[in-house]
Amino acid sequence: MSTSKTGTDRYQQLYQEFHWHIPQHFNIARVCSQSWAEDAQHGQRTAVYFENSDGHTETLSYASLQAQANQLAQLLQSQGLQRGDVIACILPQRPETAITLIACLQLGAIVMPLSFLFGPEALEYRLQHSAAKALIVDASGIDAFLQIRANCPAVTTLITLDCQAEQALNWHVALTNMPDVFQMAETLASDPAILIYTSGTTGAPKGALLPHAALIGNLPGFVASQNWFPQEQDVFWSPADWAWTGGLMDALLPTLYFGKPIVGYQGRFSAETAYYLMEKYQVTNTFLFPTALKLMMKACASPLQQYRLHLRAIMCAGEAVGDAVFNWCISALQIIPNEMFGQTEMNYIVGNSHLHWPAKPGSMGRAYPGHRVALIDEAGKEVADHEIAEVAVHRYDIHGQPDPIFFLGYWNNVEATSDKFSGDWCRSGDLALRDADGYLWYQGRADDMFKAAGYRIGPAEIENCLLKHPAVLNVAVVPKPDQERGNLVKAYIVLSHGHLASAALIEELQSYVRGKLAPYEYPKEIEFIDQLPMTASGKIQRRILRLQEETRSKT
Repeated sequence: MSTSKTGTDRYQQLYQEFHWHIPQHFNIARVCSQSWAEDAQHGQRTAVYFENSDGHTETLSYASLQAQANQLAQLLQSQGLQRGDVIACILPQRPETAITLIACLQLGAIVMPLSFLFGPEALEYRLQHSAAKALIVDASGIDAFLQIRANCPAVTTLITLDCQAEQALNWHVALTNMPDVFQMAETLASDPAILIYTSGTTGAPKGALLPHAALIGNLPGFVASQNWFPQEQDVFWSPADWAWTGGLMDALLPTLYFGKPIVGYQGRFSAETAYYLMEKYQVTNTFLFPTALKLMMKACASPLQQYRLHLRAIMCAGEAVGDAVFNWCISALQIIPNEMFGQTEMNYIVGNSHLHWPAKPGSMGRAYPGHRVALIDEAGKEVADHEIAEVAVHRYDIHGQPDPIFFLGYWNNVEATSDKFSGDWCRSGDLALRDADGYLWYQGRADDMFKAAGYRIGPAEIENCLLKHPAVLNVAVVPKPDQERGNLVKAYIVLSHGHLASAALIEELQSYVRGKLAPYEYPKEIEFIDQLPMTASGKIQRRILRLQEETRSKT
């Protein structure tokens, strides 16, 4: 891919001319760490800038990243861990997280990153289901693990970082005694590398097993959505947890692949913290959930007047951005955000790259080069433009070559893996419509759509409309069962600071939507709530609110 002038539409050329080149042997650890560490000019460059909420800072060079990963790999091997074993880690954004990933992958093991936000039940399910043999954990996750340790007998090796537990190896002590050289496993590009359990938005979590080649599959979208990353001075930061696909495959690993520094921050997200980090570390590229951008928008209307920012690209994913946030990014940050769509199972498949094709406000973009994307019906047939159907990706690109983006399957769940596919089409479970220019417009999860008084309702448009009102900080729209209409449109709203719930405000918000959307789309009922149920990856769990309404209707 080559650069072009801002505003031109080179999409068709880029899409048609793109070809995959997948080596037979490929290991993520080699391309993200070892190759840079062994480069005399690059080894001492920063891989990770780290800061926590207490103000403690560290930097980790590529040479140090590789040396410590070698030591950890030696330690794991000394404990009997080997190629194909599942090794779990509960670590936040910190240098040791990157070290752990590289160590496990160069061992040929399968690394399973777990969020430090998981409670004991969620943690127990994943450790038991995956049969993980080892766990690396710091203070953020040790308490949850100790509560269920007796129920996870397969975990025979426990390595603790900045915390203590019985029959555990101390990270700092154990690594000191290990050599800092290691013979990396010769893995195929198709070998399993990473096990990530889906966030459970629509049901029980499923373990998506990703091959080493999945990183290659992510790269065209990453480069495009980040306005042709990397540039010489690029520094990346995202609040996305490195335990999730968004933080791991959309931020950490691609940044390391290109030998650039990434900022890791251990602490709660806030708009003020986001601006602080971006200013201090001269962040040029970021991935922000729409939820984060909404908070930043509400907290600081004109950030460029308060902060010296160096941003040149913003990628958004996880939820529909909507034109309210889109237009704020342009006016307040002077950046056209590139929306992206993907899943753990096949990530970075659709999106924008406004330098090379125009971004349409509210659209999730076009299929990124290398990915054959279509909207299919229940029978697996492609539908025409302007019809709402399910987003799907074909196993083979437009040139007939295998697309490396795909997961290998769900861990110990052959039936769910089979259900994910209709022939060679991999279903996303997300609905969209495609316009005449090939842009997709997100309509919500298939199970988020509902009918009210005979009309088909998608929550995204209503939520986007409500978000433009100054009283609304965040919102989720769900159906409320109704005997006459089938369902009513109901909005759960988190109020912005300084606004109080009242009957008058409800009427004002209803009138606000009624004046902008179709009459049947305004929320017949509004409930104010302190916070919306969210997955750890930043997605609104409308399913929880929908089930709550169904339960209420039966009482």
